Amino acid sequence: MDQTKKQLPTFHDKAEALYYFPLFRTWFSLVGLCKLPWNDIEPANNWEIYQGMEAAKVPEHVQDYCWLFEGVTGKPLTCEELIFESQVVHNLQRLLNLKMGYGTRKYDTIAYLAMGPVTEEEYESRKERYGQQLKETVGGNTAAKSTKEKMEALRVYREDQYQKLCDVVHERRGGDANRVPALETGTRLKIDFPDVLKLPKEHRR
Repeated sequence: MDQTKKQLPTFHDKAEALYYFPLFRTWFSLVGLCKLPWNDIEPANNWEIYQGMEAAKVPEHVQDYCWLFEGVTGKPLTCEELIFESQVVHNLQRLLNLKMGYGTRKYDTIAYLAMGPVTEEEYESRKERYGQQLKETVGGNTAAKSTKEKMEALRVYREDQYQKLCDVVHERRGGDANRVPALETGTRLKIDFPDVLKLPKEHRR
């Protein structure tokens, strides 16, 4: 959606995707279902009816999961309730991580390799691609820079963008800048037990 189709141009768009999709995938894993009926096979008119973010959710198939859940359990379930149930589990997992001494922002990192390029050889092997990215993001005259300097400039930009994205994502998920769930989030999700709420109180910035 982002790198290929450019459907997530803003941090808000990216944060919304990083909010919804992990929660939905968490839910159908919790109930023992597969993603195959969701996005591997799309309705032929999906992209005509829905656009952008909504189309990527494949709303017709999300509703199918709700009907399947109701058919098996006899309990009606809306798409909003589906996400709510997953939010409860997601936030309990985050709070358990806090209890074990993890789960704060310093642990919310990705592999150094994922930021790439890592070596000068790697940069040179795709220098046109990296050079274009450098021109589009960092700007300025980079022609006189060495390969190492170009790599460093690109990495500084990417790491800065990643941290800005984390800020928006944590806020969208109902947490603070330290990735700790807000007390209000615990109350909204009905997991506001005293021993649970003390965890975000101890770790909030």
